[in-house]
Amino acid sequence: MHESLHLLNQHFGIEDVLYFSGGEGGLWRASITTEKCIAELYRHGAHLTRWRPAGHDEVIWLSDLARFEYGKAIRGGVPICFPWFAGNQPANDPNGPAHGYARTTTWEFIDAKHADAGLTLSLRTAIEPFTLQYDVTFSDTLTMQLQVTNTGQAPASFESALHTYFGISQIKQVQVVGLENADYIDTVGGNVQSLTQNDQPITFEAEADRTYNSTATTKIIDPGLQRIITIDKKQSGSTVVWNPWADKANKMADFGDDEWPGMLCVESGNIEPNAIMLDPEQSHTMHVVISVETI
Repeated sequence: MHESLHLLNQHFGIEDVLYFSGGEGGLWRASITTEKCIAELYRHGAHLTRWRPAGHDEVIWLSDLARFEYGKAIRGGVPICFPWFAGNQPANDPNGPAHGYARTTTWEFIDAKHADAGLTLSLRTAIEPFTLQYDVTFSDTLTMQLQVTNTGQAPASFESALHTYFGISQIKQVQVVGLENADYIDTVGGNVQSLTQNDQPITFEAEADRTYNSTATTKIIDPGLQRIITIDKKQSGSTVVWNPWADKANKMADFGDDEWPGMLCVESGNIEPNAIMLDPEQSHTMHVVISVETI
């Protein structure tokens, strides 16, 4: 392992900017330090676990009980859900893991570029019949680009999501704007309901698990941290809004009982009815930019 990490640093490392090491649980990690941000990204799942732009508090939330183990998903950060979301396993893989294979797959670092726009790390993996390339640019904004190519011999469909966990001051104090009047599926308690958001921002007084049919830019308004987080996306037809609240959080071994008030997931993706169908050799690229401003 140490020799491989040495070669990784030799090929892609950038002095005082990008360094590869054994992180939590011995999993390989890229540590990024620039004038514009501090960040971390693991090879396991191509999982981003930290992004803190200069002048701001941490933006990405990570559970104190997150497990860093091969074969396990990391609780928090930005898991990649692919080739399905939640329990939408296809008929030919009914026992596949929730949210698919990408978040527990070992990805390969393939490139690192440092420019005025920021540091861009690129990773790649294959999940038949697809190949995936993930490009993340770390700067005063966070840009995530997931490209999926069908390398098989027949048309194939997939669902995907960048399951982003945001750190917030208090769930009862924040609002999400941008999804007004959008249709959504509510799955709280296992009772699937098709509903429509009213013309007001989303607020939180109980568990939320909603998949909105929307391409819109969304904003998390957080007066407690005196900031607005903006999630701008392209080629994404779905936005998931999730907080487990107390009861569900207490049932998750990798989620602290008192952590749920300080996090909120606003996830960009393509989930039924917005699943993507690709012909052989065809590609689809989802693009997400996260920015922060003080209020």
